[in-house]
Amino acid sequence: MYHVREIKSNEYKKLGELLVEVYSKLKGFPGPDKIPDYYDNLLNIHQFLESPKTKIFVVVDKDEKLQGGVVYFGDMQYYGAGTEKTHQQKAAAFRFLAVNPSARGKGLAKLLVSQCFHQARAEGFKKLMIHSTAYMKDAINMYKKMGFERFKYIDFVKNGVKVFGYNYEL
Repeated sequence: MYHVREIKSNEYKKLGELLVEVYSKLKGFPGPDKIPDYYDNLLNIHQFLESPKTKIFVVVDKDEKLQGGVVYFGDMQYYGAGTEKTHQQKAAAFRFLAVNPSARGKGLAKLLVSQCFHQARAEGFKKLMIHSTAYMKDAINMYKKMGFERFKYIDFVKNGVKVFGYNYEL
């Protein structure tokens, strides 16, 4: 049995380490030596909580052991990815979704995304946006199955990585 809740301060380090582990193992995705600032953001994921309307949701098992997490942004000004086109959107968004490799295939990522849907609706948003890359094929497939559609207007390239925008009408 798993459930989603907001992160506790004693879980910041664990989630940061999980994010680094997951993202650094994505086949072809630049590693910490290529994009150290990105991995520093992952490791210190709790710093995003300093921004207004930002939450970190985690999925935990019955023993309260952290199995994954995501950062939700209720204000695009603090989203931190993309260009001005992204930041001007009247939407909520999420980034940095990851699930413990040993817990994959159990619907935990969907639970985290569903929590972002719920939060965005509760805050009165009409759409939820995300970015992903070709290195994140499993995530993209899940997003498409959940109803996200490509939103090319917010695509961008950073550190040589093409980043694709997606939109979900709430």
